Amino acid sequence: MTVRVVVLALMASAFTATASVAQRRAAASAPEKFSFNIHLVGYLLRRPIWFLGIASMILGFVLQILALRVGTLSVVQPLIATELVIVFGIIAIHDPRRVHLRDWFSAVGMVVGLGAFLALARPSGGHHHASASMWLFAGLATFGFAGLLTAAAYLPGRGGLAPSGGRKAALLGMAAAAGFGFVAAVIKELSTHLSQGPSGIFLNWSPYVLLLAGAAAFFLASNAFQAGSLASSQPGLTVVDPLVASLLGVILFGERLNHHPLILAGEILALGLLMASVVVLSRSPLVQDEAPPGGLVALSTQDQQMPEDSRFGHMDTGPGDFCFPEDRYADQS
Repeated sequence: MTVRVVVLALMASAFTATASVAQRRAAASAPEKFSFNIHLVGYLLRRPIWFLGIASMILGFVLQILALRVGTLSVVQPLIATELVIVFGIIAIHDPRRVHLRDWFSAVGMVVGLGAFLALARPSGGHHHASASMWLFAGLATFGFAGLLTAAAYLPGRGGLAPSGGRKAALLGMAAAAGFGFVAAVIKELSTHLSQGPSGIFLNWSPYVLLLAGAAAFFLASNAFQAGSLASSQPGLTVVDPLVASLLGVILFGERLNHHPLILAGEILALGLLMASVVVLSRSPLVQDEAPPGGLVALSTQDQQMPEDSRFGHMDTGPGDFCFPEDRYADQS
């Protein structure tokens, strides 16, 4: 059963990583005026690469549901957090020479930190359902936290200056991750009704809350991808999601972790290693989409200010949407 949970969770991680890359590619060229605007959705609907991101996200959710049917929330969500390593790998495949030694150390640090935490914490037990009042409290607390992060993302900086793209992407990524953590908890609830057939699923509240919470989290994530590079948004998406989901697993489902003082100290050190590795890896040029001349296309917030046609030509239906093509700016410089 443990092997099955690990395989399903890692497969879900692979699809969510693909979704992040595809959605960033789709949203990067959106005009600044679409920031936190419903028109951003209309813009994304005209980008074929966005649909690849949606399909990957749906497949990731399906695999996540299957993993949660046989595993605890505290195990599944940290495994899905390895998506940042997969994002790193997807980009690195296109140019292995740009993979530096510190990048590999960071990737190994994530795996070791995650494995150590799971081995020490030994999350187990719990029940399948929570009371309506607990769900209401969890939903209000989670999306209240996401709302505060979203508001902070758009607060003016020092001297009344507009917030930077990196700051907006980081805070919106964390807000989206909090929403996705709640979505994971709802998926856990929904997974317990699958054996009851269609009537058991659609007569329950969980699929409808899943749609609403998922749409809100997805909108926040799309704005995070539009605001700045993956280096800004991905660490928050990677770290906050499993932390919120694991916390909700303890609060809502009564999942238990090993709290022996020595074990707890080890868990804290393992999480510290995991988070530090995520931050270091996210600063890699591979994840930042920063390309040297002739390298990968840069998708920074500065690039978003250029007219879309001057940067991408008519790429909406071209193969370059997903394949990280050669630098298209060289001929225009």
